[in-house]
Amino acid sequence: MKIKVGIIGATGYTGGELIRLLINHPQAEVKKATSRSNVGNDITQVHPNLKGEISLIEEEFQIDTFLKDLDVVFLALPHGKSAPLVKEIYQKHIKVIDLGADFRIKIPEDYKHWYELDHACPELLTESVYGLPEIHKEEIKKAKIVANPGCYPTSIILALAPLLANKIIDANNIVIDSKSGVTGAGKTLTDTTHYPHINENIFAYKVGNHRHIGEVEQELSLLAKSKVVINFTPHLIPIDRGILSSIYVIPVKDITQEDLDKLYQEFYENCPFIRLRDKKTLPQTKWVQGSNYCDIAPIFDERTGKIIVFSAIDNLVKGASGQAIQNMNIMFGLDETMGLRLAGIYP
Repeated sequence: MKIKVGIIGATGYTGGELIRLLINHPQAEVKKATSRSNVGNDITQVHPNLKGEISLIEEEFQIDTFLKDLDVVFLALPHGKSAPLVKEIYQKHIKVIDLGADFRIKIPEDYKHWYELDHACPELLTESVYGLPEIHKEEIKKAKIVANPGCYPTSIILALAPLLANKIIDANNIVIDSKSGVTGAGKTLTDTTHYPHINENIFAYKVGNHRHIGEVEQELSLLAKSKVVINFTPHLIPIDRGILSSIYVIPVKDITQEDLDKLYQEFYENCPFIRLRDKKTLPQTKWVQGSNYCDIAPIFDERTGKIIVFSAIDNLVKGASGQAIQNMNIMFGLDETMGLRLAGIYP
């Protein structure tokens, strides 16, 4: 029996990627999809790349009708919109994977600080699991609610996890420079993402107050077993998809490049979507485009004595929909790579 999947918020970029990837999943089938903007129309009206691969009419959303006969629901909604739906889905004993931000931050006051909203159902925060499989795989196996990580946090946490878990670096001297493609801003057009503005341009934004900081610091602090504070500067660059993070840290013990390589190899030994690179093959967004891989290269700079970690992901796949399917696989006891063994599209 295939896993019966429903998608709420199917018309966005992440909704489209969920469908694109699930079409070829041998143990899952998209049975229902819905959104506000495409009710009554075939999903290929908004995702024309899927024509000939699937035919699915988006139904008007009535939660009881929608949830009938489903095994899992993916929510691809803006922050603040998921929590009430998650509560209803959870009460009907259907597994739910939220690609939004509502269950990533575990302390309601922190959620309010970063998202300027009161959490709609804080009682469920302890029931949810942060869905980064390389770190929380055992908890995900038993989860009924999975909070799919943000795209920037995925690239950052995976890059730093071995160093913080092994207390290699100063946990309060972390400088993160991340660059993202325009799809990370979502499908709704803004002045910032308007073609004449973003084309041939690159700029920093939300310096010091990006919402993902709370999520990143929470997870890094758990790894370090002490409070971690980061300097994070995101940039928007004129490419469709991809994130490249360059992270600068200071070791607190003697270390060599050989030590770093061994540390990362051992930490990610059983993580099929982590690919370790080196100084001659530093991560590039082109190499992960369309795939669920995270490419990481930890580099020891002998001249300065610092460590620089580079990571690259596709923000719509490992940074969103691919990781969500990876979580689904784990929740249902499947091989976590099922339906996701896709090489990057290159060139």
